[in-house]
This record gives sequence, structure tokens and C-alpha cells, in this order.
Amino acid sequence: MESIYHSAVLLKQTVDGLDVKPDGVYVDVTFGGGGHSKEILKRLGKNGRLFAFDQDKDAIKNAIDDERFVLITENFRYLKRFLRLQGVRKVDGILADLGVSSHQFDVAERGFSTRFDADLDMRMNQNDEKSAYEVINFYDEKDLADVLYKYGELRGSRKIASKIVASRIDNKIKTSFQLKEILSEFIPKSKEHKILAQIFQAVRIEVNQEIEVLKEFLLQTVEVLDKGGKLSVISYHSLEDRLVKRLIQKGMFEGEPEKDFYGNFSVPFKKDGKLIVPSKEEVKVNNRARSAKLRIATKL
Repeated sequence: MESIYHSAVLLKQTVDGLDVKPDGVYVDVTFGGGGHSKEILKRLGKNGRLFAFDQDKDAIKNAIDDERFVLITENFRYLKRFLRLQGVRKVDGILADLGVSSHQFDVAERGFSTRFDADLDMRMNQNDEKSAYEVINFYDEKDLADVLYKYGELRGSRKIASKIVASRIDNKIKTSFQLKEILSEFIPKSKEHKILAQIFQAVRIEVNQEIEVLKEFLLQTVEVLDKGGKLSVISYHSLEDRLVKRLIQKGMFEGEPEKDFYGNFSVPFKKDGKLIVPSKEEVKVNNRARSAKLRIATKL
């Protein structure tokens, strides 16, 4: 494993999917601990180039000292804009390892983990104004229930939202353990980890606008990738994976593409091989890999 900051999941398979050309131009939009980026650089020649994105200021300390490498400290929803500022319009491959890094889960004060008592935060970009505190304490009951249902797929979302709203009337809910205590009646011991993970996931996705960001990013890959370029994306829950799969299959997230006179429709990608998941051995070493799904596609 490359770093205690973050253990890159499906490292070889994800980079293999890029089919790295020595003189190619590549983008790693989720730099984190730099594991995938380091592997790409190993395969690049002296004229190759790698651009990486990461909005988390904690990731900056992992920047790689290599003249072929540029770290862009921005959200990858701005992929096209910041590549243009670097004088780049087309690239040969884009890699994304979605979700939360091991580092973000393991640093208690970031508030991502159900294991620690921490302020309700969950911001991937620590300069953003909206944190989990705002979502839990100021969203109205309907909006909060919608967040829990859409992003956490929680059947009891209305009851949970009602309990949160009633509990915050006298005192604001400030920490993760306060939230867990308030919701204890909805969390049987046998399912504690699963339900808490769903609740935290839902709030985190809302705080960071993860679904909107992913849609914006995926649509830009169609424009930024050169013909024959590769898209290699790891997702960790069904909401993300569904969007990646739909873009590759249909070129859109909802509905069906328009057919021509002959009943054919054009799509921007051709999928490469089957869905890839981690081996049992990798999951043993890195438990966070257990829900990873890798999809690879070629730009047509």
C-alpha cells in the first residue's frame, strides 16, 4: 500500500484500464494519497503529462515532485475549465476513484466516520460554508427526509427526520454522537453499523453535492476525452454506479437517446470488458474496498 493517507483500491486494474501511452495526457480527478497517480507516472514516458484534481487541502501535502505532474486544488466538477487554463483541451485518459478517502474517514475531526465523536462537518472542501451541522439543524423536515431517502435509501427516512427536527428545538445537534444518541430508537444493535452508515452517507452526499458534481464531471468527460481515450471509474454505492453505467451505455442519465431513421442511436462510449470488483484478498487487506465497482470505457 502506497501510503497510510489512503490505500488505492483496484490500483492495477484501474490504471491498466487507461492503457497508458508513454507520451499521453492523463487526468486523475481524485488524487487523495496519490496512489493511482504514482502508478500512472510509472507508465508515462518523459513527454507524458498527468494532471490531478483534489479539493481537500489535506491532500496537497501528498503532491508529487515530478515535472510531468500538476496538482489542481479544485473540485473535479470544474474539469474542463481548469484543464483549459493549463492549455489542455483533449486528454487520453481520465481516472476517478469516487467517495471518501481513508484519510477523511480516519481523521476524527472531519466528521465522516460513525466511529468517532466529532463536530458534524463532513466537508470534503474545508472552505465550503455548508457542513453537516447546517443540514441536520436547519433543513426543514420534508427536505431532510428527502435527503435521507434519496441518498441513504432509508425506508424510515420520515420518522428519522421527524425525530431530528423535534430534538433540535431546544438544543442544536452539534456532534456525531449526539446524533447517534437521538436516533438510537431507530437503530437496532444488529444493524447499527449499516443504518448509521446510510444516515452519514446521505448527509455527506448532500453536504458535498456529490451526485450533482458527479453528473457534471461525467458529462465533461465526453468533451475532454480524445477519440480512443479511456474512462476508468471506481464507485462505492449504487447511486454513483448507476450514473456511471448509464453514461457509458446511453450517454445520458435518464431516458433514452434519440434513434436515427434506421433505429440506431449513437453513444459516446463503448464499455471495455465486464464490471470489475476487488478480489477477496484485496478486501481482506483493505476492508473499504468491499463495495468498490470499476467500470472502464473507450471514447468513440
